[in-house]
Amino acid sequence: MSTASRTAPAVIAGVLLLAACGSESASPGGDNGRVRAEKLCPSQYSQYGGQQAATEPAASPSGTPRSVPVPSADSEPDDGVKITGLYAWGAGSGCEGVDYSADFEVTNRLAEAANYTVTLGFRPGSGAASVNGEGIVEAVEPGRTVKGTVTMREASVQTSDVTGVEVVKVRSVPTAEFSTASGPCPKSGVHLYADQGDAAMGLRVVGLHLVNCGTGTYRLDGYPKLELHDEDHDPVKGVKILEGTGAISTGLGGSDSPQPVVLRPGEAAATTLAWRNTTELGVGDPVNAPYVRVWPEPDARPVMVIPDLDLGTTGKLGVGPWRKDETAPAATRQP
Repeated sequence: MSTASRTAPAVIAGVLLLAACGSESASPGGDNGRVRAEKLCPSQYSQYGGQQAATEPAASPSGTPRSVPVPSADSEPDDGVKITGLYAWGAGSGCEGVDYSADFEVTNRLAEAANYTVTLGFRPGSGAASVNGEGIVEAVEPGRTVKGTVTMREASVQTSDVTGVEVVKVRSVPTAEFSTASGPCPKSGVHLYADQGDAAMGLRVVGLHLVNCGTGTYRLDGYPKLELHDEDHDPVKGVKILEGTGAISTGLGGSDSPQPVVLRPGEAAATTLAWRNTTELGVGDPVNAPYVRVWPEPDARPVMVIPDLDLGTTGKLGVGPWRKDETAPAATRQP
């Protein structure tokens, strides 16, 4: 399976949690390849029709998307994901805000319920670079197969017509450890998540963020505990986790001595992960660790983030101490 490099530019086209609104029945071979009218618009996108401003053009929700052949529809699943349909939306399709969508099925091969993040690449017919879209399917029980949808805005990236779609990357996290940045407050009382990070000349930097979304005071002192996992969710061995980021690079702000951090409801803290992806011949095989299990404090509930660590053959990962994040906006409490 092809996996997008974390340094490659990517356009995230849209996110959907679960399958499209209405039924997904199609009429293969009939009506010029159009999907039956029950499938009006993917979830979280607006249907035409109903009440519209007088200045808006009249439109009917009875339009349908055009089904685009998917060469891989009958192929074996890729990391548990199988693409089942590709649809072209547009004028008269009955959907506003999306130009293409792809349906997929994901099968949980883990031993526990998991949340899946599926990245699909929509391939333009012009041969231009694929446009990536991301879909999240939550709480898939072991052995179960669940449907999902990924969408993209073709007009927003000015590509030509999409003629195919492929699985780019699949990531799965135990539902009990799923990372959240907002929404309902977890039982732990905190949101913990990783940002998109930064990469330059082989240096990688990702921020870990923690927001007290509970009703009481939350205390941190020192460094988070980390456990690295590979694509098969097995623990990664042979990587030394350093306290502080100075040995990776100076000037990252992660080499200060730890200080107690007290967070009132709505306040936030942050720390930094830093590494290099240098690869040296004869030193060993490059190490890739997509998943990092994080304990903000030794007795806290763990959360699994997905920074996609490409550690090369360096064998080192630096982590800074927790510090109060005065720049973060106050979180809305949702206990």
